[in-house]
Amino acid sequence: MRVRTYEIGDTQQIVKLFYDTVHEVNIRDYTQAQVDAWAPADMDIESWTKSLSSKFTFVAQEGENIAGFGELEASGHIDCFFCHQHFQRQGVGRLILKQIESKAQDLGINKLFTEASITARPFFESQGFIVIQQQEVECRGQKLINFVMEKNI
Repeated sequence: MRVRTYEIGDTQQIVKLFYDTVHEVNIRDYTQAQVDAWAPADMDIESWTKSLSSKFTFVAQEGENIAGFGELEASGHIDCFFCHQHFQRQGVGRLILKQIESKAQDLGINKLFTEASITARPFFESQGFIVIQQQEVECRGQKLINFVMEKNI
């Protein structure tokens, strides 16, 4: 497994990974209506490409398959951070986070923060993040709980 920088050709596979993960993994903690709002069937590939390209996006790759991805913004914000359902609990997230932390340090960022889903909260806690607050966010008419978390690096 290697972690590398995002390439535009990754977009289709990343969008599918995001959709599948939300619908197959996050469904444990959210309702069907919530996951449908969070990851709708008709996602816009062009807007995903722009978003992924505008951040420091790292991709974990195993052979031809993308096992996970994570995005770092220049503010220290970790936006999307997802691991493929078949690569859960195998160290993929730790590898991606290590790359994000390294890039953050290179940029002079000393604090990372994210809005972790109920599902992702235990992972981020295991990596030294602390919950600052629980919040309710609206997504396409659905209210979802997540957690503002941060970590000093």
